[in-house]
Amino acid sequence: MRRRLVISYLLLMVLVLMALETPLAATLASRETDRVRADRLADATRFASLAGPALRGNVPGPLSGELAAYDELYGIGAAVVDRDGRTVVVSPAWRTGPGTEAALETALSGQQFSAPEAVWPWVDGPLVVAVPINDGGEVLGAVVTATPADKVRRTVTAWWLLLAVIGLIVVLACVSTAFGLAGWVLRPVTELDAVTHEIAEGDRGARVQHQLGPPELRRLAASFNHMADVVSDVMDRQRAFVAHASHQLRNPLTALRLRVEELGLSLTDPEGRAEHRLALEETDRLALVLDALLTLARAEREENERVTVDAAELAASRVAAWQPLARHRAVTLRLCADGPAYARTVPTAVDQALDALIDNAVKFSGAQGEVTVTVRQVDGGTALQVCDTGPGMTPAQLDQATERFWRAPDAQNVEGAGLGLTIVAVLVDASDGRLTMRSGDPRGLVAEVWFPAPTDGTAPAAPTCPPTSDADATPADGDGSDGTGTAAAGVVVPAARAGGDGAVRA
Repeated sequence: MRRRLVISYLLLMVLVLMALETPLAATLASRETDRVRADRLADATRFASLAGPALRGNVPGPLSGELAAYDELYGIGAAVVDRDGRTVVVSPAWRTGPGTEAALETALSGQQFSAPEAVWPWVDGPLVVAVPINDGGEVLGAVVTATPADKVRRTVTAWWLLLAVIGLIVVLACVSTAFGLAGWVLRPVTELDAVTHEIAEGDRGARVQHQLGPPELRRLAASFNHMADVVSDVMDRQRAFVAHASHQLRNPLTALRLRVEELGLSLTDPEGRAEHRLALEETDRLALVLDALLTLARAEREENERVTVDAAELAASRVAAWQPLARHRAVTLRLCADGPAYARTVPTAVDQALDALIDNAVKFSGAQGEVTVTVRQVDGGTALQVCDTGPGMTPAQLDQATERFWRAPDAQNVEGAGLGLTIVAVLVDASDGRLTMRSGDPRGLVAEVWFPAPTDGTAPAAPTCPPTSDADATPADGDGSDGTGTAAAGVVVPAARAGGDGAVRA
């Protein structure tokens, strides 16, 4: 932007200089030519006054010596001709040419002649001047001089070079001033652009200095800061409301469940007992939703804090924690990793992402299914991939997988709140990570979350797949169900999907 402004200022200045200096250059050339022409006309007129007696008496007299001395002193050739065009007296350096012939014809007709009108640096040829010799109104002959124009051309060239130097100095001063002016005008815009990117990256405390630039941009910066404050306050209020509402609803929900449980002791009708069981299941489902909302609110309030974790170690811990549930559902759960794999994320991002992914994969793979968790270093970061053998998802379902409370049509009755992947999406986004989801071969889905590596980095290691030992641990709390039949994380944005591999940016 600054370059465009400077170029526009420079173009305008060049046009102004051309409009001013071009006529001035032509005027200087004409002025220098007129000065020399006036001197030559005066000299020719004096020679014409001396040539009158010589033409009448056909005796050169002092005219021959005058022309010779004039030629020797100034290097200017001159000649005197009679009315018939015959040469009477010439100087030693006199040479005839097309210009002298035209000059003599004009002078013999009784008029003065001079050419050219202006001496230009790129035009050769002498400055020719001719005057008639009159006696009582009768034209007796003519005097013609041919002045070399080299000195005039040098003088005109010097003037033009001076104008060019002055123009160049003015242009340089204009460029310097234009850069300063453009910087002063665009500095608030540049800072506004930088702060906008910082806010987009998650730094909601970034603000623009509103004391820079012209008044209009100062007002724009102040308005932007006010807008950022309002938006940040609204987001804080929204997240605080969700967190507080989820927390406050836990107590009455717990009390309601206890009362419903007590009512079950007095029910003897089989239909009543069935309704009582369904009521308890609904209260449990509502408790899961509230827990998920509280976790989501906390995740969205994560700032730019980053921690370095060993993703391979965390993956081993989470796989061990989910082994009991996998065995209970007859699902084979294994880990594929070799050596440490460090990632820089917001706190608990890897743990919660793996909990949601493994929960979904185990839940929807079905009996005799297989779930493989792979940790590897790739693209300057660490990728955690979860492969399952579930029913998979259609492309349309992939686009909606991380929407809040979304459930697949064939998983409406499966336990879960539909917020697990939304929570993971927020954590992945806060960690500057990304998500890739694609169909498995021959079935199921492959979901991969990628986190950037710490600045020092580690050498990538080829993963191997040793068998995992059983551990008496329990899965972490939290709901990872999205009803999709896959382990997946990340915000699925249709417009951001890469062609063919389902890559999306969380």
